[in-house]
Amino acid sequence: MRGLDILEAVAAGHTSLENIAAAVKLNRSTTHRLAGTLVARRYLIFVPRNGYGLGAKTLEVGHQARNQLDIPRIARNHLERLAGDTGDTVHLGILEGGRCLYLDKISGRRRVEISSRVGELQPLRSTGLGKALLLDEEEARLRDFYRSENGSEHQYRVSEITWMKRMRDYAKQGCAFDLEENEDRIRCVAAPIRDATGGIKASISVSSAAQYMNDERMQVLAGQVRSTADQISRELGWDAPTAKNTV
Repeated sequence: MRGLDILEAVAAGHTSLENIAAAVKLNRSTTHRLAGTLVARRYLIFVPRNGYGLGAKTLEVGHQARNQLDIPRIARNHLERLAGDTGDTVHLGILEGGRCLYLDKISGRRRVEISSRVGELQPLRSTGLGKALLLDEEEARLRDFYRSENGSEHQYRVSEITWMKRMRDYAKQGCAFDLEENEDRIRCVAAPIRDATGGIKASISVSSAAQYMNDERMQVLAGQVRSTADQISRELGWDAPTAKNTV
């Protein structure tokens, strides 16, 4: 446990033996002995006049952990709970080759048929999942995504100007809406999932028939969907700076 405390102290920015010892509340000799073991095992490095830093082994372990993180597995319980709480269909998706890849789908209790399928690719600009995946993008990139889907088999009725304005609003809200844009009479609310880097890794959405998704309910769902996405994000290592409570 003390060795892990030292590792975390170095990760937090303590580099000198004195500072590390103070941070972990150990004497200098014990700290030096434990840090030496971590250096020998390549979890730490020591550079004269610079002090201690994280070693190559931490990168190896971090890389392996990232590869082993299974987003559908981690998200599944959260998605089931969200579907149960809302009664609506819940989706999970990621960015794949300029499209939105659907990784999971949990049907709701309502008798609403939604044509999505796990494993299919859907447009970014017209789906809630797709828009949520783009919330961190700069305007030039957003325009590129919008224009790249011009001429596709899916006829899109929202102009570029309107879409860009909505995307700016969605970015401020931390969630995105699909207002019957991808499928007739189907609306959805979506939010991004972030990993330890803070970047968007995936997105989730709640979808239902427009008759169950008026503007007022979509605003309420926005908070639920964001909260669920944040819970999944924390399991992926994201450290939320502050929670957004308004839409």
